[in-house]
Amino acid sequence: GGTVIGSARCQDFRTREGRLKAARNLVKRGITNLCVIGGDGSLTGADTFRAEWNSLLAELLKTGGVTAEEAKKSSYLNIVGMVGSIDNDFCGTDMTIGTDSALHRIMEIVDAITTTAQSHQRTFVLEVMGRHCGYLALITSLACGADWVFIPESPPEDDWEDHLCRRLTE
Repeated sequence: GGTVIGSARCQDFRTREGRLKAARNLVKRGITNLCVIGGDGSLTGADTFRAEWNSLLAELLKTGGVTAEEAKKSSYLNIVGMVGSIDNDFCGTDMTIGTDSALHRIMEIVDAITTTAQSHQRTFVLEVMGRHCGYLALITSLACGADWVFIPESPPEDDWEDHLCRRLTE
C-alpha cells in the first residue's frame, strides 16, 4: 500500500520534526491507536514513534501545538505492528502479509511466459521481488519446476554463466 500511495520510506518521518508533525495530526484527530503494516522501516519507525510519544506530546504542549486537554486525551498511544514484507523473513511468522500475493503474481507471470519460451525453444530468465531475501525466488523455482535458481543466501559461483550455457547446449 505504501508504495502505491507514495508513503513508502517517508523521509519526513525519519526526523523528529516529521514525527512531531505526525503526533500533532494524531492528537488533533483524537487518534490513540495505530496499526502499522510494513517491513523493517515501518516497524522501526513505529517503535521510535512509540518511544518518543511522551516527549513529543510535551513539546507540542509547550509550543502550543496542542491544548492541555488534547494532550491529556492522547496521553497514550497504542501501536500494533504487523509484518507486511513480501520477503517472508520475519522470525515467528509462517507467512508475512504480502508474501502470498507476491508469489501468486509471480506464478501468473511464469504461466504467461512458459508457453512463449516453449514455442520459441528459448530459455527465459526471470528476476523476482525480494531485495536481500531469496524466499520468493526459491518457492517460485519449486512451484514452477525451474532448472536454475539464484538466491542471495547462496550466491552462484563465479563462472555460473559458462556453466549454464554448457548445460543448455547438452
